[in-house]
Order: sequence, then structure tokens, then C-alpha cells
Amino acid sequence: MKSNPRNNLICGQHHCGKGRNARGIITARHRGGGHKRLYRKIDFRRNEKDISGRIVTIEYDPNRNAYICLIHYGDGEKRYILHPRGAIIGDTIISGTEVPISMGNALPL
Repeated sequence: MKSNPRNNLICGQHHCGKGRNARGIITARHRGGGHKRLYRKIDFRRNEKDISGRIVTIEYDPNRNAYICLIHYGDGEKRYILHPRGAIIGDTIISGTEVPISMGNALPL
């Protein structure tokens, strides 16, 4: 399912010089170009304790060459996480200490 990224979960990305020096002159040939990309903020901490979330969309993240999921939590918060293998739209995930061990759930170390 293709969808546009959420505006509050993306930010501008600082573009590198693309082979140009401070004056803008090409110093490393055959660099630059490429497609415009938006940076998606990924929640790696998963610190929403014992609040279930539902997978709403699965999107491709061009900055990571990976798929990410948009999660709607029960308290109204929305976050991106890396897509767990086998998870589909509508699945629920939970992060906490006493959650069952299943695909997509997050437990502390």
C-alpha cells in the first residue's frame, strides 16, 4: 500500500556537497544527482510501555533501503518503526516487560 509520509514524522535532510567544494565547483567528478528523499524519523527506543499499537501503513524508506511501518498507538500517538518480517496492516504490536514474545513486540534486554 503506497502512501505519503506523515508531516510531523519527517524532517528536512542536509544534502552533502555532491562532489562540490565550498565555492560550488565540481571537484569529484561523476557524483551528485539522485532522487529527492525525505528523512523519516524512526522510533528505535519503543518506550511506549504496555500500550498497544496498530500497523496502519507499510512504506518504503529510501534512506535505509528498508520498509517501515506507521503505528497508531492507543493514546493517539503515531510513530514509525522498522517493518517486522511477516507483519501486515492491521496487526497489533506492544512494547513492555510482560508482553508475549511474538513478531513485532519489543521487550527490554
